[in-house]
Amino acid sequence: MIQCSNCEHFTRGAGGQVVFRCDPFSTIKEPECLTKWQLIKLDMMVQAYQATVEMYRRLAPLQEKMFRHMQREIDDIEDSDSWKLDSDDDEDEEEEKDEPGTLY
Repeated sequence: MIQCSNCEHFTRGAGGQVVFRCDPFSTIKEPECLTKWQLIKLDMMVQAYQATVEMYRRLAPLQEKMFRHMQREIDDIEDSDSWKLDSDDDEDEEEEKDEPGTLY
């Protein structure tokens, strides 16, 4: 088995970071290379997921504050429109009282 450090598709980036320039469809030399490539891609996906979770963690307080503010706005709108609904209910009750011949 070829060691990755001896492969022409292996480079070491800045800070000692390992970089593989392998193409799994054309430049893979051994089956183990494909396994290593899959592990590297899986690790990249995990790092991206962790970065996303960290961003959500940082945004959570702001999101909660936004939800509270929006709830206050919705409550204010409902309170300001409550007079419309109350008068409709009163008119319906008055109409029912005014209808003659209706037995309850």
